[in-house]
Amino acid sequence: MRIFGSILVLVTFLAVSGCTTSAPAASSEVIDAEVKAALARFYKTVQGGDALMKKANGALIFPNVVKAGIGVGGEYGEGALLVNGNTVDYYSTASASIGFQLGAQVKTEVILFMEPSALKDFQNSQGWEAGVDGSVALVVVGAGGEIDTNSIRKPIIGFIISNKGLMYNLTFEGSKITKIDR
Repeated sequence: MRIFGSILVLVTFLAVSGCTTSAPAASSEVIDAEVKAALARFYKTVQGGDALMKKANGALIFPNVVKAGIGVGGEYGEGALLVNGNTVDYYSTASASIGFQLGAQVKTEVILFMEPSALKDFQNSQGWEAGVDGSVALVVVGAGGEIDTNSIRKPIIGFIISNKGLMYNLTFEGSKITKIDR
């Protein structure tokens, strides 16, 4: 029982502090390479994803968001904001949660700013929280990879992809997104 308690304390500390490993933060080159790979996967997974990306005013890509928890959990990831296909800034995403949870997972998050004002509001924020500073509509994708056209009419839309494909019944709400220097 004592070992379980020690593991719980360690996982809780790592989750709440936003640290998932003891490795240093990723360099801009590493983030850029991971973003490129995540975009290729997005295009392969989401039918019409490339056309949707071209319509977006900006795209925030978090290639590897790690979520872990035992009762208390958290998630953390680093990514890049792309405008016209070019990286303009780097960001981190973090959140904490309490409730029944056990385990860990890695997911990719793609957030598209479909209106210029939504992108501008995001870029001018000092720390943006999904659901507070802006609502992110999670896009539902059909069995054939087709996008729900009602979702893509929102100012900010998002996709969550796991190693098994698009993830359902998840939310961006409560995720704190902060600009980082790389």
